[in-house]
Amino acid sequence: MPYIEGFVAAVPAANKEAYAKHAADAAPLFKEFGATRMVECWGDDIPDGELTDFKKAVKAKDDEVVVFSWFEYPSKEVRDAANKKMMSDPRMKEMGATMPFDGKRMIFGGFTPIVDI
Repeated sequence: MPYIEGFVAAVPAANKEAYAKHAADAAPLFKEFGATRMVECWGDDIPDGELTDFKKAVKAKDDEVVVFSWFEYPSKEVRDAANKKMMSDPRMKEMGATMPFDGKRMIFGGFTPIVDI
C-alpha cells in the first residue's frame, strides 16, 4: 500500500486563489521528489465540535477557511527521502517564504493506510 502524508491548515478566505496557485506551483516539485498524488481541498462544511474540531486544531480565525491536503507516496521510505530533499531545496525555501497562510498553525503527519477500497 502507499504512504499518505496529511496536512490541515487555516487559510485566509481572501487568499483562496493565492493558495490554489501556491499548491499548483508546488505540485511539480512534490512529484519530482516522489509524490504520486497530491490533493488539496478547500473546506466548505467544517462543523464546530464540542471538544475539538478542524478549526480548533489549527486555531482558525473567523476570516479563515480550513484546508485539508494529502500527498500519496509509494512508501514511507520515499516520503522520508522526499522530505529530506524538500528541506534542502532552494525552490522549497523560496515557496515557504511566500506561503499565503500561517504555516506555524499547520498540522501534518504520516499515515499507513489500513483500508483502501
